[in-house]
Amino acid sequence: MKYFSFALALIASPVLAQDFSEGSTAKEWNLYAEQPALFEAKVVDLLCELTGDCPTDCGAGKRQLGLLRSADNVMVLPLKNGQAAFSGAAVDLAPYCGQTVEVDGLLIDDPDLNAKNIYMVQKVRVDGGEWSKTNQFTKVWAKENPDAKGKGPWFRRDPRIKEEIASEGYLGLGLEADTAFIKEWF
Repeated sequence: MKYFSFALALIASPVLAQDFSEGSTAKEWNLYAEQPALFEAKVVDLLCELTGDCPTDCGAGKRQLGLLRSADNVMVLPLKNGQAAFSGAAVDLAPYCGQTVEVDGLLIDDPDLNAKNIYMVQKVRVDGGEWSKTNQFTKVWAKENPDAKGKGPWFRRDPRIKEEIASEGYLGLGLEADTAFIKEWF
């Protein structure tokens, strides 16, 4: 029953859409359907919430994290942090695993695009605490990948990404598909 209730909350939309923009100081990205959004939420391990597989530390940084919004029990997906590079927010949210926090950022919510409750978290804090900017991804990545130094964006140097491309190609369809695509298009 727990998982059914969660799934229902995840896909159900409130009868009246709530406005979470009051008090938000989020910087705009000029993305379609973005709205500033400041709200309280519990930081949760998404896999735990969906399957019941719940390590005590939200997966030790290996899992995507979510925000279970206090106002309406809706799962919000924080897919980006506050950095200019499009990088995830899990590194910044991991220290708050299982805690209720306030977050400030941009919410993407457009039913025409089937984009619902997608969030770009820019700041996080525990109740009454100081705001922390969500800008740790590239610093943590550099520390975890000391041999991947160089110029250009981190993802061009990431060993996991390079390994995946070597195995599956740039398109993810296999090396033969890449060769055919490059030959046809370039």
